[in-house]
Amino acid sequence: MKNKTMETSTINEGMSFEEMLDASFKTLRTGERVKGTVTSVTPTEVHVDLGIKYTGMIPLSELTDDPTAKPEDIVKPGDEIDVVVVKPNDAEGTILLSKKRIDADKNWDALVEAEQNGTVLTGKVVEITKGGLVLICAAGRVFVPISQTTLPRREQPYEEKDLQQFAGQMLEFKVIGTDARKKRAVGSVRAVVTERKKAAEEKFWETAEVGQKFTGKVKSITSYGAFVDLGAVDGMVHITELSWKRIKNPSEVVSVGDEIDVYIKALDPEKKRISLGHRMEADNPWTILSQNYAEGDVVDVKVVSLTPFGAFAEVIPGIDGLIHISQISNKKIAKPADELSVGDVVKAKITAIDYDAKKVSLSIRALLEQDDQYGADEAAVETDEASASDAE
Repeated sequence: MKNKTMETSTINEGMSFEEMLDASFKTLRTGERVKGTVTSVTPTEVHVDLGIKYTGMIPLSELTDDPTAKPEDIVKPGDEIDVVVVKPNDAEGTILLSKKRIDADKNWDALVEAEQNGTVLTGKVVEITKGGLVLICAAGRVFVPISQTTLPRREQPYEEKDLQQFAGQMLEFKVIGTDARKKRAVGSVRAVVTERKKAAEEKFWETAEVGQKFTGKVKSITSYGAFVDLGAVDGMVHITELSWKRIKNPSEVVSVGDEIDVYIKALDPEKKRISLGHRMEADNPWTILSQNYAEGDVVDVKVVSLTPFGAFAEVIPGIDGLIHISQISNKKIAKPADELSVGDVVKAKITAIDYDAKKVSLSIRALLEQDDQYGADEAAVETDEASASDAE
């Protein structure tokens, strides 16, 4: 008997009655491979005609390793399939068969070949264990240890619940080990991700140039800036490049997970370092100031801080001007707090703009003096008018 295979499912029409009768009483042994024809399919089992007097049955557990698969999606009535005998005859005269064991043997060579060639396979996560994931692919069943998933490495061991995020997912992997005796294969999702990231990183450095724009995702935040994932590589946006306004911490502007627009400010291919910018020139407050304001303009400003020598007030978002203590009032004051409080909105005159030093000088006193002069002029006019009236 070649490969213990019995061609009994398709009894040749040329067989004599005696031959067919003998075949119908054929006794099968455990481990024997036979061919059969699917006669019916239910949600839990598949019935197979083996051409003998006993009925063959494949329970779902012996049909496939995929617990989510439906029998009707795997075989249909009329299909001729290869099976192996698991248990010859039970009390009811039914022969227990297995299709998945035949498939496993057929697919083993494919898994070995995939390991040798470094082929990327795709499999579905059908089981989660304490040690990793069980995937089913076209070539068979593969185990992926936790260390070979995409979970970040850490000292504290992962638990089974940590792997639930992969349940039912389709994952790409490489076969990194096979055990011919136990017919077991080990896969790695990490190997595929690492290989592709390396290729993407090499391509990035081949094409990257200063000024190039990206939309990246904030990966982490430090006291001095934010690291942004550009897809193939990470770059760093210094805190001074996150906003035109003064900020004490990057978290005032961005959060981990935010997608932000950035551009390359500097590249260091040797050290693999990328400096990114986030501030755009169109949003530069000094550009906005130059386009909309001039020395001598009167503006509403908001007091943002007080110092012994004066008060700083926001002219426009990103630019604070100094109101020197001598320019707060038209009378002598001991300290800025005598006249102003943080949060006050007051009118002030722009007396000087230094674009090189990035400084703006403001004066409230100049407006008060204008008011005083206007009042004095009004009084003089009224006096002159009164004198003229008396002379008449």
